[in-house]
Amino acid sequence: MYIVMLGAPGSGKGTTAKILAKKTNLPHISTGDMFREQIKKDTELGKLANSYISKGQLVPDEVTIHIVEDRLTWEDAQNGVILDGFPRTLEQAKALDEILEKQAKKVDIVPELIISDDVIIDRILHRATCSNKECGAIYNTKFKPPKVEGICDICGSALVTRTDDNRETIQNRLEVYRNNSKDLISYYQEKGILVSIEPEDPTAENASEQVVNKILEIIKRK
Repeated sequence: MYIVMLGAPGSGKGTTAKILAKKTNLPHISTGDMFREQIKKDTELGKLANSYISKGQLVPDEVTIHIVEDRLTWEDAQNGVILDGFPRTLEQAKALDEILEKQAKKVDIVPELIISDDVIIDRILHRATCSNKECGAIYNTKFKPPKVEGICDICGSALVTRTDDNRETIQNRLEVYRNNSKDLISYYQEKGILVSIEPEDPTAENASEQVVNKILEIIKRK
């Protein structure tokens, strides 16, 4: 099954995708993680991506499409994936359809996470992520703090914050998302595979689990 996670930055789609991946045994493919890894390694791709990401802008379609197309050829992606952060534009969505059509496959479901801007901004400003890539646990120092400040509960690695997690950049990212997601949402609505999902309490520690359970119910019906 091929799943595309949609939602504004900070809506929880990354955390939701990771939990969903464990429950479905599908690989979680995050373009953001792939770009940040390239930035960390200071590669040419990383430098190019950072020139956009640091300003809250989207990496050009041709760059993003290329890296995703390559990832979908990996052996673990042949029976389905959970895409997080791609597609973000109508052009990317159409490119994804073409890539999958070559393999006689298609996007099966598109969960759209609905969270208010106030909650999103509060989430991102207090977000901290485990520096251990194999762990990648995400915390919120306000809503879901670690037991020991600055240390991951799961693996004991240091927690880090993203340099682009500031109010001005967040608001810009939200505006970019709105502008680019209108046509994308309509595209998937017309295909009949878009499902809008909202947690009962977006500030609760188990907000992502609430969303995952709703997605799993939809998958079972399909």
